[in-house]
Amino acid sequence: MFPGNSILESVCIVSFFVVILLLLRKLFSWAFDYFVAPSLGLNVNLKSMGKWAVITGATDGLGKAYAEGLAKLGIDVVLISRTKEKLDNVAAEIRDKYKVDTKVIVADFTDPKIFAHVEKELTGIEAGILVNNVGYSYPYPERFLAVPEKETVYHNIMHCNVITLLSMCQIVMPHMVEQRKGVVVNISSTAALIPSPMLSVYGASKLFVSKFSTDLQSEYKKHGIIVQCVMPGYVATNMSKIKKSSWMVPSPATFVDSALKTIGIQNQTTGYYPHCFLVAAINSLAAISPKLASYFVINSMEGIRARALKQQKRQQEAAAAKAAEEN
Repeated sequence: MFPGNSILESVCIVSFFVVILLLLRKLFSWAFDYFVAPSLGLNVNLKSMGKWAVITGATDGLGKAYAEGLAKLGIDVVLISRTKEKLDNVAAEIRDKYKVDTKVIVADFTDPKIFAHVEKELTGIEAGILVNNVGYSYPYPERFLAVPEKETVYHNIMHCNVITLLSMCQIVMPHMVEQRKGVVVNISSTAALIPSPMLSVYGASKLFVSKFSTDLQSEYKKHGIIVQCVMPGYVATNMSKIKKSSWMVPSPATFVDSALKTIGIQNQTTGYYPHCFLVAAINSLAAISPKLASYFVINSMEGIRARALKQQKRQQEAAAAKAAEEN
């Protein structure tokens, strides 16, 4: 037996237990943040932040769910989106159900000139909460040069995911600084945390949201402002094109119910504890074998792409058949 063997065995045993301890520490941290801390009331009292909450992209998916979740707490909501009819319907639904005041602002955030209009409409609104939810993504996963109408898609991604977020913070945060309290929730994505081939521009834009949120929190913590970056995995929304919810793919309402409880506890969060496992699993695989992780993600994206193109083809064939019948 070589004398070095016992040392090597000891190192392996110690390394194994260190990994186990780190894993247990992570699991304990997740359990505390998502279950224990909220039950102890360690999260922030959102209603104390101010009379109004401003939500962008508020007529569907996570935006609508955030508006409903905040209205449920008795907070008046400003709903911002691009379709007047949908805004009016959601506003009426929230007013009737939660007995709060609502205001709607029609805004297409792909238009760089829209922010003067939004700022004017928000004059006099004492907003204590801002939810930067509006976002734009690929029509389906695709390689960088092959994205359909890529110039328009990339322009819209940068304007909705980056420029709009910066502009809304500039518009709403001065009142928070004056009041020395407020909450800014910036919706990012797990695409900022894990490899995101075939969503490269979208993933990069969401990584910007994460970095900006972290540094903005450092700058304005002394002013009593909480800046939280939420990085969800798949949620059953129009953007994800997933209709059926599950434990790993929650409904918007289920996700937001979880995410709201983390405000004041986590500044960077997936918002929903099963998504922590998804991120940990993919990043662990990437640490062990980057090539295998890339292969896994690419295969997953290829599958989503194939299903999207198949559905697109069916829709085109149905439209062509209908047009032929009418002629």
